[in-house]
Amino acid sequence: MTRTKISFFSEEIAFSLKLKTSIRSWINDTITSEGKKAGELNIIFCSDDYLLSINNQYLNHNTYTDIITFDNSEDESLIEGDIFISIERIRENASNFNTTEKDELHRVIIHGILHLLGYKDKNKADKDLMTQKEDFYLNKRNF
Repeated sequence: MTRTKISFFSEEIAFSLKLKTSIRSWINDTITSEGKKAGELNIIFCSDDYLLSINNQYLNHNTYTDIITFDNSEDESLIEGDIFISIERIRENASNFNTTEKDELHRVIIHGILHLLGYKDKNKADKDLMTQKEDFYLNKRNF
């Protein structure tokens, strides 16, 4: 059985993810429950400015965002990619949405995984399905 190789990095910020082993298992369980295999995944925690520069360079968007996901999969059944997450956006969003930073961070992580699994969020129907899936997998956490 292919196990996911999930690596965590930080760029331009001092951030250390708690419960890495549990989060790796949760991500792997999410991917396998969607009928896919996990490959190499990199989750990079960064500053707003770092993510803004990626957004400008690769997507031609001059806006702050909480996450950018790059799908590196070459095989439809194998999930591989790079997920960049702004810790500053996570903290601000947690405050704005009246949730904990941990729950907001986990929601954004699983949001990136769902994008790699093929879920979209550009229109209302897709956003609604994405939110349902996020809630479903957030409720599957046992940590």
